[in-house]
Amino acid sequence: MSPTKSPTVAVVAHRKKTLGAGLDRLRVLITEQDVGDLLWYEVGKSRKAPKKVREALKEGAELVFVWGGDGMVQRCADVLAGSGVPMAILPAGTGNLFATNVGIPVDLEEAVRIGFHGRRERLDLGLLNGEHFAVMAGAGFEAEMIADVDGQAKQRLGKLSYVKAAVRHVGGPLVPMKIKIDGATWFEGEASCLLLGNVSTIAGGIEAFDDARPDDGWLEVGVSTAKGPIQWGRVLGRMSAGRSDESPLVRISRARKVSARFGVPLTYELDGGDRGRTSRLKVKVVPGGLTVCLPPDARP
Repeated sequence: MSPTKSPTVAVVAHRKKTLGAGLDRLRVLITEQDVGDLLWYEVGKSRKAPKKVREALKEGAELVFVWGGDGMVQRCADVLAGSGVPMAILPAGTGNLFATNVGIPVDLEEAVRIGFHGRRERLDLGLLNGEHFAVMAGAGFEAEMIADVDGQAKQRLGKLSYVKAAVRHVGGPLVPMKIKIDGATWFEGEASCLLLGNVSTIAGGIEAFDDARPDDGWLEVGVSTAKGPIQWGRVLGRMSAGRSDESPLVRISRARKVSARFGVPLTYELDGGDRGRTSRLKVKVVPGGLTVCLPPDARP
């Protein structure tokens, strides 16, 4: 009987992000484990990560540690989707929304331990215009707000940076939208924001979708008709108080497929990264699309 082969482990790291004692400490923590080959990749921008993940898979990686924030996780998840190779998240970003929603702490030693010894669960992803997302996607007010928050402001101000950006965009116009859910028209009229969620807590720590779970095979869908600071203040206040679906300015449902057409091109975003303007969105849930290392007692 031959001995069990030690796994090939890859690290894909955003070198400008920080967690614990840093990347040198991460290297030590990983080599202390029973590891075969260690593949190590560092990038200066998250959009350069997919190429490195593809290289890691080609080299036979059996576990991929992702060091960074939600943008880094999204870029890596887009490549790992459907591969069956587990992702271990090292939450070195500002918001770390996906990690927070699935119970991974902002603690380097513990996050590494979860990567090697936690349970591995298949979680859902969304697929928007051909690109996967793990937390949320949206178009209109919310996407404009996210596009307005630069990296330095986010690091310096955290959640407050989203509040300041929101104030700058609350006066934006309502836009004609036609939204279909699973083939049937669900909303047709003027709205300021379309939001799609895989988890409950989104940018700025807002609890937008109270019942969302990343393992239920559904995406949450929300549209807001709020306009101006007073109405948006009511919506955000209702969200902060608990039940966003009780606001008369918000409509919420869930879907497996969503298509949307906008009267004018709108900025859209995935997991906090803006992707320019579009007049159409095609979205679907990818059940169990990503294998993630989770704490033993975490409930997705």
